[in-house]
Amino acid sequence: MRVLFTTFAARSHLYAQVPLAWALRTAGHDVRIASQPDLADTITRTGLTAVTVGEPLNQADDAAAADEWAGREDETKASPYAVDTATWPEVLDISETAPERLTHDYTQGVFAAYGPLIFRYFSWQMTDDLVRYARWWRPDLIVWDPLTFVGPVAALASGAAHARLLFGLDLVGWMRGHHLAALAERAPEVRDDPMAEWLGQTLEEYGLDFTEEAITGQWTIDPVPSPLALPSDVMRVPMRYIPYNGPAVVPSWVLEPPSRPRVCITLGVSQQEVFGRDRASVAEIVAAVATLDVEVVATLNAAQVAALGAGLPANVRVADFVPLDALLPTCAAVISHGGAGTFQTALAHGVPQVLVPDMIWDTARKAERLQAAGAGVRITDVDGFSAGELRGLLARVLDDPSFARRAADLREEMLATPAPGDLVPTLQHLTARHRRFGAADVR
Repeated sequence: MRVLFTTFAARSHLYAQVPLAWALRTAGHDVRIASQPDLADTITRTGLTAVTVGEPLNQADDAAAADEWAGREDETKASPYAVDTATWPEVLDISETAPERLTHDYTQGVFAAYGPLIFRYFSWQMTDDLVRYARWWRPDLIVWDPLTFVGPVAALASGAAHARLLFGLDLVGWMRGHHLAALAERAPEVRDDPMAEWLGQTLEEYGLDFTEEAITGQWTIDPVPSPLALPSDVMRVPMRYIPYNGPAVVPSWVLEPPSRPRVCITLGVSQQEVFGRDRASVAEIVAAVATLDVEVVATLNAAQVAALGAGLPANVRVADFVPLDALLPTCAAVISHGGAGTFQTALAHGVPQVLVPDMIWDTARKAERLQAAGAGVRITDVDGFSAGELRGLLARVLDDPSFARRAADLREEMLATPAPGDLVPTLQHLTARHRRFGAADVR
């Protein structure tokens, strides 16, 4: 069968798709990945075929502009790039899980803000291009990133079956379920549904009516271990997370057994790419941890290295890039922002985590759920924590063997979940059941 993956131009979102895309490809299916032009080279470096749609997203330019505007108090309010990461949860927190807060007004407000925010990640041109391509290529299945709603639009316009492939917690399915329940309790004349209106207008451009599957897919492929996953009413297909870090070479020092506990520090690239800076201070994190009797490996990009300054402690090694899939099995703990790839790779290798959530998307909720599962700890005040607090949390994780045991339990849970290759027959079956065109067998 023909399978079209689609995501907006962000490496971390693409990397979440690569293992399943290759599982389908090695099973004999024709696989292509569609995104904005600025992701094309990254797609082709995975060995898969790229399809460019829409205009470049230019996140790097936006990050540079955001950094340029930072500090201009008189102009920041007028800047289209003005995003204060400290107030991000107040602007849009789709990750709320407390039942008492999930009222109609709350979920209504989230979805009213959510549509325009997500629309920033694609354009009418991207939508038109993807719909045109799907109608020409006629994919049997479209697998879409949960923030890239051009995927279901193109599937509905071309007759393809379609599924969301999550990169983290299913915040949309969770919040959507609560919003629909709240709407059902209201009189029909006052049932305002912003997401249905926004996506409905988009679908109308192609002669289509709104359907709930445009928001949550015909089914959802979920790589988060079941004990940590959010419950929802969507059709959930669990899949084992397989780490993919992009092209990389394993440095020789990784193979050397550490003489003391090795701790990885990584803050990922999302904050740097979107906002031009990290929320937490990497220099303060490294300085706090380095005072312990540990070997620190900090995987940092050039901007993060510059923030460290001169005179690193002797027990700190800075590496521009090391594949986490190779590094984390040698580590006793990892300190991170809770990004999708880092969080899931640590789970895959049973490594306890100390999380300093960057508060983007689901990082705060993942941190809470991981702490509740006993496989890690979290900083609660990400903008006001002290070096002593972070040092104490890491020491606790290293000294208490229960954290390693709980992390190992979650790893076993992941290993018991079907791998991407095992999932291919299920996807073939679901595609045959949900595809809307033709009578040919899906093989």
